Amino acid sequence: MFRRMSQFSIFGATVALLVCTHAQAMGPFQVYEQALRNDPVFLGAIKERDAGLENRIIGRAGLLPKLNYSYNKGRNNSQATVPDGRGGTSHDDRNYDSYGSTFTLQQPLIDYEAYASYRKGVAQALFADENFRGKSQELLVRVLTYYTQALFAQDQIEIAQAKKKAFEQQFQQNEHMFRQGEGTRTDILEAESRYELATAEEIEARDEQDAALRELGALIGVPTVDIRELDPLRERFESFTLSPANYDAWHELAISNNPNLASQRQAVEVARYEIERNRAGHLPRLSAYATSRRVESESGNTYNQRYDTNTIGIEISMPLYAGGGVSAATRQASRTMEQAEYELDSQTRTTLIELRRQFSACLSGVSKLRAYQKALTSAEALVVSTKQSILGGERVNLDALNAEQQLYTTRRDLAQARYDYLMAWTKLHYYAGTLREDDLARVDEAFRPGS
Repeated sequence: MFRRMSQFSIFGATVALLVCTHAQAMGPFQVYEQALRNDPVFLGAIKERDAGLENRIIGRAGLLPKLNYSYNKGRNNSQATVPDGRGGTSHDDRNYDSYGSTFTLQQPLIDYEAYASYRKGVAQALFADENFRGKSQELLVRVLTYYTQALFAQDQIEIAQAKKKAFEQQFQQNEHMFRQGEGTRTDILEAESRYELATAEEIEARDEQDAALRELGALIGVPTVDIRELDPLRERFESFTLSPANYDAWHELAISNNPNLASQRQAVEVARYEIERNRAGHLPRLSAYATSRRVESESGNTYNQRYDTNTIGIEISMPLYAGGGVSAATRQASRTMEQAEYELDSQTRTTLIELRRQFSACLSGVSKLRAYQKALTSAEALVVSTKQSILGGERVNLDALNAEQQLYTTRRDLAQARYDYLMAWTKLHYYAGTLREDDLARVDEAFRPGS
């Protein structure tokens, strides 16, 4: 079993090497540039923003003059009965055309509902703008998230393969010693068990990688991405300097710049002006109007007569009773605003909790990287030392397996810590509302092949 697996592994590695030489690698920033043109979530957000911005114009329209034109033309067939002067009546049949033409210009002078609708439209437009800003920053986070997930899964695959190779060698060595009468059946079973566990870990890592690569593919408009197309993380990269360096400054940035909080504040304003719009149902409206009307043969009394009439005036309307609907709508809008305020409080707490978590992760991440690097060096030395001790009879087979397991676990934890640090730095800026393309470009430098 182990021999066949080795042959397949060598063949697969050879094919991968040949194909890889022709693959065009790309980093997170290149993926992001393609996602700007292909990610359906982001493209949908653009249309959502554009639609929301129209609310400003829609609301303003209620404050501007309205000009209307109407025209009517009809064919009339009437019979007029008139006294004939001799005590009787006579009938006059009339068949004639009539028409009317009217221009009407109306300008609101006092209309609180129109004003509230305008302010609501402004708030809706600002909400759309802030919401889009949030989704733009979210795209940066999604790109890096799926990118690092795919690479970490690849690291896990390679670690699992290395474990399998090491446990296979241990198995063969134990089997040889058993045949020579120097080993035990237990040693063989232990190595075989570790090998199978590593195989299961590799399968799980491949499944996770497949999901991450498909998520990346969805971002750039393809079914999936080949892992060989992604730039790997450098073995060594410089940690980033936090600016500002204290949490209180980041706290203030998040309160003033986080787009999700800003959009939720605008949602509160939208609800506030919806209350005012409904409350205006109790208030009078005053408007000025001007009309120009031309009619001909409009009725039997104006048969064969044409009138040109120009009118200027003001109109006032005062609602008296609407069945309680205005008051109910106002109360409903008030409850909606209170809901929006609670949602703002919840969003603020969640954002600040995540901000603190990512800030702490950035600070501790540098120390964790140093610690894991030292632990890896120690684990590598432990493997060598344990194997020598086994030859000297001071250690047993299980000690070697445990040392190998510790080595690969440390490698995995180091890889995870590196990706976690980059994600924490990125998410810190995201929750602070300051994440920009330049920040992803800076992170991208850690993935370019090189030193």
